[in-house]
Amino acid sequence: MSYRKLGRNSGARKAMFRSLLAAIFKYERIETTEARAKELRKFAEKVVTLAKRGDLNARRQAISLVADVDVVHKIFEELPEKYSERAGGYTRILKLAPRRGDAAPMVLIELV
Repeated sequence: MSYRKLGRNSGARKAMFRSLLAAIFKYERIETTEARAKELRKFAEKVVTLAKRGDLNARRQAISLVADVDVVHKIFEELPEKYSERAGGYTRILKLAPRRGDAAPMVLIELV
């Protein structure tokens, strides 16, 4: 399986994605770099699919992926009915202007 390392070791990368996942489900849209957003999309889609399944094991798997337990509670309460008829594609990535400091390509990733 190929993935982006994003200049971090595995522990730092996992921590970054856990916090980004908590942020996207808490605020429903976040601004980040394009590379991070494309990797984050994979995890976000998986968490929404777990929420649609809705059993205890799915909740425990979601807690292992998302850093905040309160956010996981929100996910399992709100998202299943919101995405009940949708089979996938729960996130949208919109390109923004490059970041001022290093001209990194920035995007807005949001829940559809």
